[in-house]
Amino acid sequence: MRINWNYIKFVVLLLILVGIFAFSNHRNKLKMVNVANIEFVGDQNLYITESTVNKLLIQKYGGLTNVPKEKLALNTIEKVIEANEMVKEAQVYLSIDGELTSKIVQRKPIGRIEGNPKFYLDDEGKRMPLSKSHSARVPIITGKISGKGLNDIYEILKYINKDDFLYKNVIGIDIEDGQKYQLKFRTEQFVVNLGRVDNLEKKFSNLKAFYVKAHRDKTLDDFTVVSLEFNNQVVCTKI
Repeated sequence: MRINWNYIKFVVLLLILVGIFAFSNHRNKLKMVNVANIEFVGDQNLYITESTVNKLLIQKYGGLTNVPKEKLALNTIEKVIEANEMVKEAQVYLSIDGELTSKIVQRKPIGRIEGNPKFYLDDEGKRMPLSKSHSARVPIITGKISGKGLNDIYEILKYINKDDFLYKNVIGIDIEDGQKYQLKFRTEQFVVNLGRVDNLEKKFSNLKAFYVKAHRDKTLDDFTVVSLEFNNQVVCTKI
């Protein structure tokens, strides 16, 4: 009987490779987490701090360093971080060297509601608590707060945030009776009666055209009220 040495060599080589892989995998499982990093992605205004995240993880796990890698459930760690009301999304991964990294995306406030209680409205239209670490520079919302009013305010704020002129100038929105809204500007003394939340694009286009002309004519300080409530018109009240 002729022995097929090539086949035997292949089997032996395969067994060696399997053994090396099993040994490496076993050693990798025994490795400890030696560093736990926290990185904030995007906005550097920290509404939740690294210290707060560490406290969350310590309360749940008693600390993540010197813990065997195989005992860590990364999905669970992500959920613990995302349970915080300041966090929009968390991604946790582990390097082969035992370095644990948590990348955190914070929620983004676009308006501050001065009601009872006070809270932010975030870029998804959801309520977000105020932060003890940082106060966002966003338009202040006052007046009669209601569910419908908040929905309308969210639509107005979305428009303000995508328009450079409005973003730089509008510092407040007051909710009046009948779901009517009044805008307050950063430097100008007049208020802008927006009326209801309809035809926002046309209303703001008219407002910017008025502002450019009044600025050129140096008459911005002559007005107390600029109304956009009437169809395709800007009606002004002088001092």
